[in-house]
Amino acid sequence: MKLKYFAWVRERIGLAEETLEPPVSVRTVSELIGWLAGRGETYAHAFEKPGVIRAAIDQTHVKPETPIAGAHEVALFPPMTGG
Repeated sequence: MKLKYFAWVRERIGLAEETLEPPVSVRTVSELIGWLAGRGETYAHAFEKPGVIRAAIDQTHVKPETPIAGAHEVALFPPMTGG
């Protein structure tokens, strides 16, 4: 699956996107964020507060408990403010 990172998540990881296959035990957005946080220091820093991370699966905003099975793209980003 393609993972896209936006705003300070992208800055902390140092990538705008990457293609990864998480383990089959990773079933939800929340579990994906937890798994990513364990991939190294930059990921741990980006996801140190997983409760503030927002997600979209295939360009639709989703909740942390949303399953990722069948997703082609998962976007992860901090809360955005309008203005």
